[in-house]
Amino acid sequence: MTAFDGRLADRIGGSIIFNSVLMIPVALFLLAFPPIARAQTPSPYLVVLGVAQDGGVPQAGSNEHPAWEDPDLRRFVVSLGLVAPAAGGRWLFEATPDFREQLHLLADVAPVNAVPGLDGIFLTHAHIGHYTGLMFLGHESLGATGVPVYAMPRMAEFIATNGPWSQLVKYENIVLKQLEDGVPVQLGSGLTVTPFLVPHRQEFAEVVGFRIEGPNRSVLFIPDIDSWEEWDEAGTRIESAIASVDVAYLDGSFFANGEIPGRDMTGFPHPFITHSMRRFEDLPPAEKAKIRFIHLNHTNPALLDDGEARMQIERNGFRVAVEGEKFEL
Repeated sequence: MTAFDGRLADRIGGSIIFNSVLMIPVALFLLAFPPIARAQTPSPYLVVLGVAQDGGVPQAGSNEHPAWEDPDLRRFVVSLGLVAPAAGGRWLFEATPDFREQLHLLADVAPVNAVPGLDGIFLTHAHIGHYTGLMFLGHESLGATGVPVYAMPRMAEFIATNGPWSQLVKYENIVLKQLEDGVPVQLGSGLTVTPFLVPHRQEFAEVVGFRIEGPNRSVLFIPDIDSWEEWDEAGTRIESAIASVDVAYLDGSFFANGEIPGRDMTGFPHPFITHSMRRFEDLPPAEKAKIRFIHLNHTNPALLDDGEARMQIERNGFRVAVEGEKFEL
């Protein structure tokens, strides 16, 4: 090694030692104050606020129902809450007779300062469990101002021209927003709600289900339908609709014929859960796992968590919707 090489080596070695000494405080600083992680924007989500048929569980007059003695067996009428945490947005699907309790449940999972703090209510149809909760927005109760209510044309006309609902419109407690079959409603925060017509009793208005889409996942909501076969005739197969989403909340009003003593239920305008399971038995396990039966009548044995009907549903790869469950969109 030449004298120059030796001096160069000494300079390099000294530089390494000097730089290492300088790096010690930097390293200690980074340990004490690690880089701030970039906060992720919370995703929108759905929360199940009720799973029962229109009359709730227990129903009026069902004096022998065990839920009168055991509050744990009580269930609210079918409803979903939609929450966009980043924007503070909240929507309801259905305005049920259990509106008070469900609004309170929604406040528990997604509190806001405003009352009722709803950016909108989506209605499927004009049967009592699905719209009569609008009465709590009136001046006898909340006295709300300008709550958007999304409804199909006949449904909107029914509300606007029939008391006492028309008074909600007159006093501007609600503002009717007309839906159109197959036309998406953009809610912001990457959320879209699309109504679609389904066959079910239409005494006063159309009946729809909803496709609810978020930034990453989507949900099908069909609480009432006469039969899957009638939908086939209208050109839509339920299997295709299930395949297009990540979760499907489907009409499970009755488990099987015979659950209401003394009545032939074969003409009831709902698909029995047993029928739905037979229809869907050839679906792949991943498709079956999407299905969550909802809108259960107070007679439906699938309401019992540890009952044979619930176990049969789960053995076949399906689920029953549970109040409080959340699904991130």
